[in-house]
Amino acid sequence: MFLLNHHPDHRQPLTEEDAATLGLAGARQAERFLAARDNHAETPLHALPALAAELDIGALHVKDEGRRLGIGSFKALGGAYAVMHLVLEEAARQLGRAVAVEDLHKPEVKAIAAQMTFACATDGNHGRSVARGAGLVGARSVIFVHSGVSNERVAAIARFGAEIVRVAGDYDQSVREAARVAAERGWTVVSDTSWPGYERIPGLVMQGYTVIVRESLKRLREPPTHVFLQAGVGGFAAAVAGHLIIALGEARPTVTVVEPKRAACVYETAKAGRPVTIAHSKPTVMAMLECYEPSLVAWRVLSRIGDAFMTVDEEDAVAVMNRLARPSGNDPAIVSGESGGAGLAGLIRATGDRKIRAALGLDGNSRVLIINSEGATDPGRYAELVGMAPDEVPNARLPA
Repeated sequence: MFLLNHHPDHRQPLTEEDAATLGLAGARQAERFLAARDNHAETPLHALPALAAELDIGALHVKDEGRRLGIGSFKALGGAYAVMHLVLEEAARQLGRAVAVEDLHKPEVKAIAAQMTFACATDGNHGRSVARGAGLVGARSVIFVHSGVSNERVAAIARFGAEIVRVAGDYDQSVREAARVAAERGWTVVSDTSWPGYERIPGLVMQGYTVIVRESLKRLREPPTHVFLQAGVGGFAAAVAGHLIIALGEARPTVTVVEPKRAACVYETAKAGRPVTIAHSKPTVMAMLECYEPSLVAWRVLSRIGDAFMTVDEEDAVAVMNRLARPSGNDPAIVSGESGGAGLAGLIRATGDRKIRAALGLDGNSRVLIINSEGATDPGRYAELVGMAPDEVPNARLPA
């Protein structure tokens, strides 16, 4: 399915609030917080000339988040950043003075963090980030996981010291349960989705993701003309696209949002012109994108800067995993988890369809940016889908 954006706000400026969240100052702050983390390292930006030639486009670059901060996903940038930010705010309030990120390990700040509990719902990666952030500052974390989260992903969260709460149902039900329990117990919810009255913290999570754009633009010789961004609730796509539009201005790329056909809440929201909740379907292999309600903040951004919305099928995602694992020519091999290559799956589908290709203006001069949003965060599942033995999976054991 493919849809051009016909929302009345399309190509209108971001709201003042969203522009501040996703703008240059916020991104610089996120970079400063990232630099304070011991295992910080810029993730690679790969050129894939052989695949670009196959798709008849000018250039293709893939920003590989598969080893980000030992988490194996772009999510490492969001939840942990928000936790650190919130601890510093509370410390400043209690101490009556400004507190910098460099002060996080001071005894008086750690004592305040130790009194705080952070909660969230997760498909796997966001929960790891929140748990990791809480561990870094000495706070407690309680992570709510739904029935579709694999045991391996749950164990990966627990390794960071989080308390795990299992919730019957899907991701959206776990979001509601996390919010309910946190409200009862006075915990702070650090969610990557938003709802009425709860927008600021998801905005901080999105602000953390802008680092991906900052790093990419530093390495690209020319700015991208197109970007294909996968969406679950939409926060990642909105953050990356929003900062690209602010940073590049008139040179902004065409933004296409890509979702699993079985969980296309942003697509259906764009079709309706307002946020909608979609009916549950069969589970998608793209488990990190299996969401049925969009983030309100994300939709507010994407309604303005998303140029097109499309879906991909299950076999498209698996084919991309295998294509990146076994590249042609001199293209590098890239480990992309089930959800990580959905943006590339969208590009491949778009270039193979004459009408979509024309609608997006894709041609031999196009420079496309893709974000591989996760590596093998569930190595057993990855190995199964790409036909490898588990011990053959690169990056299967990420550094702690």
